[in-house]
Amino acid sequence: MEEADGSGGGIRSVLPLGSLISPSGNEVELPELDGKIIGLYFAANWYPKCEAFTPALAAAYEQLRARGAGFEVVFVSCDEDRPSFERFHRAMPWPAVPFGDLRCKKSLSDMFQVEGIPRLVVLAPGGAEVVCSDAVELVHRYGDPAFPFTPARVAELEADERSKFASQTLEKLFSVGHVNGGDEQVPISSLVGKTVGLYFSAHRCEPCVKFTARLAAIYGNLKGKSAEFEVVYIPMDKEEDGYERSRGDMPWLALPYDGEGVPSRALARYFDVREIPTLVVIGPDGKTVTRDGRNLVNLYFDMAFPFTEEQVRRQQELEDEAAKGYAPSLRHAGHRHELSVVSEKSGGGPYVCCECDEQGFGWAYQCIACGYEIHLRCGRDVEDGGAVGAGQ
Repeated sequence: MEEADGSGGGIRSVLPLGSLISPSGNEVELPELDGKIIGLYFAANWYPKCEAFTPALAAAYEQLRARGAGFEVVFVSCDEDRPSFERFHRAMPWPAVPFGDLRCKKSLSDMFQVEGIPRLVVLAPGGAEVVCSDAVELVHRYGDPAFPFTPARVAELEADERSKFASQTLEKLFSVGHVNGGDEQVPISSLVGKTVGLYFSAHRCEPCVKFTARLAAIYGNLKGKSAEFEVVYIPMDKEEDGYERSRGDMPWLALPYDGEGVPSRALARYFDVREIPTLVVIGPDGKTVTRDGRNLVNLYFDMAFPFTEEQVRRQQELEDEAAKGYAPSLRHAGHRHELSVVSEKSGGGPYVCCECDEQGFGWAYQCIACGYEIHLRCGRDVEDGGAVGAGQ
């Protein structure tokens, strides 16, 4: 552990008011933090990543509180106005530094060199030592088992994670013995030996709706080729109605809805799912092939199957060859400047296509001045109607 620079008497030296406030606005005396590990949560209502992380931290916090783990969180707001602070704080179960205590908030930000949010600085009891300079990633990956956030505990979790992945099988992944397939139950054992996509999605998620349609088309193509491929919907829906509506749009299997989403949350945490839609691909041997199935589908469609490194490399080689048939530059209807062909070696790294909003990698039509990028295939829609060549 490291000392908090300039802290002297620990957290007390930078909380001059001697008290915090609860989400309801009541005072919380500083002595209530005595003997506890403290997490200083730097966040703001206006930043989507903070809004997304807060529920994960709250879930871990409630679990730790329930078992008397001696953990407390203090919200240090980076909001620009009091209504935003109060609105955000009301969604939290922990106390906060008063919004008007600018001196305290600045002292804490300076002390822990906070340059980005969300940030969770974990302090040892008394607040004089830093246990973890930023535990956001740990909470995302492990939840409450990450407590007390020490290097030793992290090493244990990582070793356990490696062991689980090494011994992973399809049956071990699921806490239930079957999945739903239309009006029948399909045993998990029947999926063994196939390539299986675990599709994390939810109803009323616009990117999910778009990707579901694309994945369904590819699924149908692969089934038509008798490919040993199956997809299982892992619901991220909060209500059963959303789950049923999502299932209605999907031609594949689905994890049963249990009301609280425990199996789904367990799988999402195991695979460190941060956003939806996400497609995790499990190979015939039960081991994880890739957690990047969504991007591979968007890049290579059904030719991504079976999603192995060898198959991806083969598709990249084919894409390199196809790129030779595209015009070196063009004017696209969606941008005012001329676009030039770039490759991974000449600036075409990972990007999101400005035409179709899907993942791109390597080859692209790019505006050097603006950073506007589109897939080569999306470059067919050119203002002058000229062809860009054969290929994709």
